Amino acid sequence: MGRVIGLVAAVVFFTACAGPLRGMVEIVTPPAVAPPVGQATIVFLRPSGLGYAIASSVFELRGDDEVFVGHVPAKRKLVHHVDPGPKRFMVVSEAADFMQAELVAGRTYYALVTPRMGVWRARFSLRPITQAELDGEEFRQWLEECVWVQTTDEARDWARRNVGSVREKKIEYLRKWDPRDDKPTLSAADGR
Repeated sequence: MGRVIGLVAAVVFFTACAGPLRGMVEIVTPPAVAPPVGQATIVFLRPSGLGYAIASSVFELRGDDEVFVGHVPAKRKLVHHVDPGPKRFMVVSEAADFMQAELVAGRTYYALVTPRMGVWRARFSLRPITQAELDGEEFRQWLEECVWVQTTDEARDWARRNVGSVREKKIEYLRKWDPRDDKPTLSAADGR
């Protein structure tokens, strides 16, 4: 009985904890979420504690380039301002996964960084938060529970050092992702 209680306590502890910052820094003053003139904003949230010790690294794909947005640790959120129009975002850990977006200037969008089981460690996907979810209680809880982080030079150095590995995963997993009919997509109407 003691072992069962210990195991349950460990599972609760490890799934409820916020993840390591991995070169990101928590910020007390919330960042400007409102988009700068002529831009859109996307906020990446990771409300789940599952896979808390594994970094989920988010990139904006611009042509052949991977533009590092930042790591999104468990129980954290990160703001990214971007030019409007069609976009593709990628999250990388053991594997890579993607999300399409059609962003409108002056609007703010939200996407979940969701953990899933991998072969050796957690993998992540990006899930668009739809317009219908924005006024929901669950979404409000996610916003309240997640702490703001921002990208540091240390995190950007990590991205530069790992560009080869990130690019290899992008190429490998895009081959599997591109033919899919069920691509996660953040539509223009999903912003507020």
